[in-house]
Amino acid sequence: MKRSSTPLLAFAWLGLVSAMPGLVSAASEPITSHTAKIDNVQLHYLSAGHGPAVILLHGYAETSRMWRPIIPLLAEKFTVIAPDLPGIGDSSIPTDKIDMIEAANRIHALVRSLGIEQARVVGHDIGLMVAYAYAAQFPSETEKLVVMDAFLPGVPGWELIYNAPNIWHFRFNGEYPEALVKGRERTYFEYFWNVLAADKTRSIPEAERKAYVEAYSKPGRMRAAWAYFASWPQLAKDFAQLSQTKLTMPVLALGGDKSLGTQLADQMKLVATDVTVVVLKDTGHWIMEEQPKETTDALVKFL
Repeated sequence: MKRSSTPLLAFAWLGLVSAMPGLVSAASEPITSHTAKIDNVQLHYLSAGHGPAVILLHGYAETSRMWRPIIPLLAEKFTVIAPDLPGIGDSSIPTDKIDMIEAANRIHALVRSLGIEQARVVGHDIGLMVAYAYAAQFPSETEKLVVMDAFLPGVPGWELIYNAPNIWHFRFNGEYPEALVKGRERTYFEYFWNVLAADKTRSIPEAERKAYVEAYSKPGRMRAAWAYFASWPQLAKDFAQLSQTKLTMPVLALGGDKSLGTQLADQMKLVATDVTVVVLKDTGHWIMEEQPKETTDALVKFL
């Protein structure tokens, strides 16, 4: 494994963190940036802290950058690893298939390459699907699991979400959608950041919007990210099989009441035996950004 490290001082992020009260107690904790070659894919990840391992997996329309405000706080007690999913951010684009199962396997290989044998895994949006794939495939190595506001393909209840008439973006991918979005990435992502939030003024901060647009606008990046959506029909079959064996580690299901509410929690109760449910009021899909203190409190308490 080849690794490189670049110090990224957390105080550089005080502009963002200042908008998130309660998250600055450990603002001096350094965050370092690394790359590791896993199965011919360069995985980029952020790291900080010492202690039991916590893996943070971002969602669609974001990168590992979404976790920066909370990393210093978690780093007081944990070794935090926040990768960019394969094909997204600063991780390279795989030449073979891109889906949640493969992403989970590569992230597991990354974790093991770092000498970590046990981890607590947290995922938001498509990241929660990767987190579930990780926990379901490596249950003895997953101490706790946190899933944040999306759904599990293949588990009862998913069809209503996947087939909802107003959810157009799940099937919006391919040659012509890519041509339509090219050069208009900001307009495309505004739908996610604004419409899926309870209040767009409490959604993704402007600096992050610019960074995410830049990341997804690079050649091949939108196509790679869309591959995760396109994988869902097969993923549903894979998860239906994996869910036959229930998870026994503690699970926290976090949702926004203006988003999916308890729908993810209801699914998790079908696939796990020990589920804690937290639904945040006046919150849409971007729960980390919309309700930073409440989300952080729930995560820290559970982890």
